[in-house]
Order: sequence, then structure tokens, then C-alpha cells
Amino acid sequence: MSQLSKAVRSTLALWLLTAFLYPLFMLLCGQIALSFQANGSLITNSQGTVVGSALIGQPFNSDRYFWSRPSTVKYSISPEVTKTGISGASNLAPSNPELLKRIQVEVARLKQANIQPTADLVYTSGSGLDPHISIAAAQAQVRRIASTRNLNPAQIQTLVSQNIDGRFLGIFGEPGINVLQLNMALDALQPAS
Repeated sequence: MSQLSKAVRSTLALWLLTAFLYPLFMLLCGQIALSFQANGSLITNSQGTVVGSALIGQPFNSDRYFWSRPSTVKYSISPEVTKTGISGASNLAPSNPELLKRIQVEVARLKQANIQPTADLVYTSGSGLDPHISIAAAQAQVRRIASTRNLNPAQIQTLVSQNIDGRFLGIFGEPGINVLQLNMALDALQPAS
């Protein structure tokens, strides 16, 4: 009976520690030390309305904005629906005719807009949710946006330079540009009509 009592007390103590105290401690640490990241890295506009996350890409198709990477994920555009979709690549083999057709459509769309196709403007990311494009992809779109918004390309080039996210810890990954943040900076420069 003594052994059973010890086993029950040990189980209850460990359950209290691992199911309540540790998660509560982690929640408090996250909210105090890293609240932006712990709450989804949400980006708000000048009115304080949440417009997206710094971690999840959004589709931009207007000529007034920088275009994001193509995605196989069906983004939820409705504000009532907060689900983004299923993360992941299309898993189409390089020899698949559907993949070749999708790439040809993207390249044709870019060339029609007088944009030099870059890999990240043609190919989807592995997750399908990448919010970043390369610096080259952003620079390839500067003239189109300057023409559409009647701005000096140097102004837009400055915005591109100001919105570059460097390498993680200075060594991991490649520098990139968060498309949502860049488009918000573009709207701050000249509000979209």
C-alpha cells in the first residue's frame, strides 16, 4: 500500500509539473520576452488593423504592388476565414506536364509585365507560404510599379533597400524581402487608390 501511495503522489506531482506549471512558465516567458513572435508575428496597418503575418505569404496580383511568390496553397482571402490552407509543395515531378504548364504561364505573365523572371517569381516554395522574395525579384519589379504609380524608380529602389531582411544570425539563409511589409511601405509612400 505504501508503494502504491508513493506512485500515485509521484504521478500527480509530475502531472502538475508537466501539464500545468511548465506550460504556464513557457507561456509567460513567451509573452514577456518574445510577445511579437509568440502571438503570430502579426503585422498591423496604420489604423491598428491586423493585415497579415510576417511569417505567411499573401497573394498580390495588382500592378500597383510587388508580386509575391506563386503558391500551390489556396490562400484564404476572406476576413471571416482565418485558415491559410494546407502548407506544402505541389509534389509535381519535374517531368510532370502540369508543372511545366504552370511555369510557362508564370513566365509568360512576367514577360508580359516586362519583368525579368527570377526563380522565386516562377517557382513555389517548399511550404507554399513563403512571405519573402529575393532582392533580385523585387528589383525586377521596380520599373513596373514606378510606372503604374507615377513615381520615380529611385524612390521605390530606396524602399526595396530599406526592407531587406538580412541573413538569420548573420550566416544562415539568404537576404530577402517580406512582400507584405514592402507593399505596406509602398502604400505609406503613396496610398493605393
